[in-house]
Amino acid sequence: MSQVVYVGLSGGVDSSLTAALLKKEGYNVVGVFMKNWTKDILGYECPWKEDYQDAKRVAVNLGIPFKVFDFEKQYRQKVVDYMIEAYKEGLTPNPDIMCNQEIKFKLFLDTALNEGADLVATGHYARIKNNHLMMAKDQNKDQTYFLYRMSQKALSKTLMPIGDYLKPEVRKLAQKYNLPTYNKKDSQGICFVGEVGIKDFLISELGEQEEGPIMDQNNIVVGKHEGAIFYTIGQRHGLNVSGGLPYYVTSKDIAKNIVYVTNKLDDQKLWSDQLNLENFYQTYPNYQINNQSVEVRIRHRAPLIQCQLEKSGSKAIIRLQDPLKAVSPGQSAVVYDQGYCIGGGIIV
Repeated sequence: MSQVVYVGLSGGVDSSLTAALLKKEGYNVVGVFMKNWTKDILGYECPWKEDYQDAKRVAVNLGIPFKVFDFEKQYRQKVVDYMIEAYKEGLTPNPDIMCNQEIKFKLFLDTALNEGADLVATGHYARIKNNHLMMAKDQNKDQTYFLYRMSQKALSKTLMPIGDYLKPEVRKLAQKYNLPTYNKKDSQGICFVGEVGIKDFLISELGEQEEGPIMDQNNIVVGKHEGAIFYTIGQRHGLNVSGGLPYYVTSKDIAKNIVYVTNKLDDQKLWSDQLNLENFYQTYPNYQINNQSVEVRIRHRAPLIQCQLEKSGSKAIIRLQDPLKAVSPGQSAVVYDQGYCIGGGIIV
């Protein structure tokens, strides 16, 4: 009897092709739509209904069973509330990483296994080889940055067939399988609110914020901000400042509601040659971390940078070969060695 695999159908082309490929390989495929977020925000309509209909159409097209898992309550607690609290503390969190850790590869996985699934599958651009997380064939679409907190249990029970294809190949194959999503546009923005900007989302949740001063490197007030929580380190656009030269955010004082900027690109406050990490999670458990040369990525699609990695308990230090601009506390730094995802942690 063939193995039962629950495929997370998001309504996009990648997860649609995942289901088609696994069915072709002989798996007993069940399509599952995760209902995580349905709330409209400031006039923006949440696309969940359209995504649900597209996922259902794909399941009908492939002749596979279709289920809906309602995770909205847990998603609110584990992902949305976490993100809001981090912004209130002046950090720049990554909700996609938390969604993968808590929802897709914990809640979805456990629910599917409890229902009798042998495995789960998603449309992520990543590869899993011998329980090790590896970068995708399509380097431009690689999503391992968002997946580095997957547990060993999740890695042993998850299939990611899209990791072996380039995006154009995925669309071509999806068309070949007559999948209705083959030419659907990729979703953008935050994982659960789509096109809505983070500022609009935070205003919808927390209300308008108190205005405050924007101060330059000489402690001179050069403008006025709309709430310190909205600004990220290194931000250049959207600053209400006077003067001809571009300004960059270097830091924030949430308690005093001050945003600090500089118009000097060589300002030391804008650059980092060392990253201090907490909550370090080792994706590759047997990898011996001992001050060796590896590569690090500090945001999705950012280039890989050569570095030295030291780890002590749940903390780690990354010494960069070349200084990096605009490192934001709250974001993740993810470490690689020859395409293997070794682990990562939260920048402090």
